[in-house]
Amino acid sequence: MDVSTRKLRYFVAVAEELHFSRAAARLFVAQQALSKQTRELEDAIGVQLLRRTTRAVELTPAGAAFLAAAKAALAMIDDGIETARRTARGEVGTLNVGFMIGAALELTAPILEEFTERNPGIELALREFGFEDPSCGLTSEWADVAFVRTPITGAGLEFVTVFVEPVVAALPKHHRLAGRDSVTVQEMLREKLAVGRTDDAEWMRFWALDEFRDGTAARRVVLTASQTEEAEIISTGASCAVTAAGGARYLPHPGIRFVPIEDAPGSVLAIGRRAAHASPLVDRFLAAATDVRDREVGLLAGIERPFDPPVSHNQTV
Repeated sequence: MDVSTRKLRYFVAVAEELHFSRAAARLFVAQQALSKQTRELEDAIGVQLLRRTTRAVELTPAGAAFLAAAKAALAMIDDGIETARRTARGEVGTLNVGFMIGAALELTAPILEEFTERNPGIELALREFGFEDPSCGLTSEWADVAFVRTPITGAGLEFVTVFVEPVVAALPKHHRLAGRDSVTVQEMLREKLAVGRTDDAEWMRFWALDEFRDGTAARRVVLTASQTEEAEIISTGASCAVTAAGGARYLPHPGIRFVPIEDAPGSVLAIGRRAAHASPLVDRFLAAATDVRDREVGLLAGIERPFDPPVSHNQTV
């Protein structure tokens, strides 16, 4: 049976007013049209809903029972329409956020808190990804937005930089370079490097220092599935690694020494999105993240310049 919402709304108005003229005025329709729609509703469901006399309009027992159901149905439809509109405006729903270990380091919590405070109707679904997917769910289309380390391969992806972090050598504690204040890229090219196991060639090239290899230093790598696995391999002396400086804070290990690589390019932490996936929720997340980045200058300085001497209270930043 196909009963239109218009007929339901007309019936509810008459049932509440118990007067066709007042109901017609309330609905801004002609009384004749209202009466016709109500009778068509009764014909459609096969019962009399209203008892009409020259003096009054009354609900039949069937009409009273139907009124409660009609109100509930209309309320559900109206709620669904409003929810759909709010979802389209980015006011309600779920935002899937992918990340690799460490996410955006010390800026992670402020970014998520800022977004949640601005968007109380949005639920954040967070998921950590390993080395096998440096896009952190973007290429598989699980993630709406992700904290990623570029460069990564992926057509149709867009990135907004949050910070550029120095890279360091992760060395076994008894390694010949472990006691140094810094090392160079050329020194690291001679080492066997632990690199994440992934099909993303661009990501692997960066962490294997391939752009600096001119044929004299062949790539020697140990493939790993996670940073914890990488740390255990390094601590045994089986390899070294190039990693972001935050690893010293977020994944310290008694068997590993972290030494700055003085001439290596920094690691870019960015927020990635799919270009074809237009979403007001993603826009709101990016706005919250960049606002936090621009506001939290102290946290940002600690991430981007972790080896600078601490600033005393008598100095100006």
